[in-house]
Amino acid sequence: MNSRQLIFLLGVALAFSAALAAIYILGDRQPQVQEGKIGVVATFYPLAYMTQEIGGDHVSVRVLIPYNTEVHSWQPSVSDMVALTKADLIVLNGAGLEEPWFKENVMPSLNLSKTVVLDTTEGLELLAQGGGAYEEDDHAHTGGHDPHTWISPYMAEKQAERIYSALVELDPAHSEYYGARWESLKASLSSLDARYQQELANKSRNEIITSHGAYGYLCSRYGFEQHSVIDLSADKQPSVQDLRALVDLMVGHNISILYLDPTYSASYTYALKSELERQTGMRVEILKLYLALGPIDGKDYLEQLASNLESLKYGLLDD
Repeated sequence: MNSRQLIFLLGVALAFSAALAAIYILGDRQPQVQEGKIGVVATFYPLAYMTQEIGGDHVSVRVLIPYNTEVHSWQPSVSDMVALTKADLIVLNGAGLEEPWFKENVMPSLNLSKTVVLDTTEGLELLAQGGGAYEEDDHAHTGGHDPHTWISPYMAEKQAERIYSALVELDPAHSEYYGARWESLKASLSSLDARYQQELANKSRNEIITSHGAYGYLCSRYGFEQHSVIDLSADKQPSVQDLRALVDLMVGHNISILYLDPTYSASYTYALKSELERQTGMRVEILKLYLALGPIDGKDYLEQLASNLESLKYGLLDD
């Protein structure tokens, strides 16, 4: 963590303490959630989507990180921290995504004695970070893991199951309701995983070029490799040498498709496109490969995962 982030978090902590004192003095204890519902704070969109799909009418879900915002550099506000203290359940991605800003700097300042804090990737088989040929991450995620689990339907199913179990434990009276909704979400994710496996089974290529090296769990499960313009954490920008290496790789392997998440800057991706077209004269296409950080292009979380499959098929299968 750099000094600016530390100063910011110290300021938030002080403001938060003042806000709590004001709440106590004024006797303002109005809940943030509707009475009779489990109050859930999820750190970002995929977790909120899963929680809402399973919890339905019996949960009230707040998302900390705004939709389609870079999750690595976001910082909480005072109102976010107040909401965390009033939650019945806090849902984290884990695998280092929320560290150190949340686990090390926010949680110790909160009284969470009556709150369940759920790390949805705890106990799951995680990938080491920095697997790409051109990735050297100077701003490593704590624990050394790739945190982008939710992009894989297979991993997302395991995360959703942990959310389901937490809701049942908190509210056993509605376990049958949660169970039915969990089975529906599980079926959707399992079906997507099966489609990925079947429809990418006969790949004619085994490499993709991405704007952000966040697709390691897709690569690992479905048998291909990513080379990224921006590294795993999205903090380190590519050097001229990195971009030249990617151009050389694309020329050498006859790759004419670039994948871009629409929430990220497209400048480097379009620079690659222009240079490759200049060197080879071939037409280079840019396709969307969603990170699913919020609803976008009229697509929700599951629809974005399904769209990713179609984009990958276009780039990895024969025409």
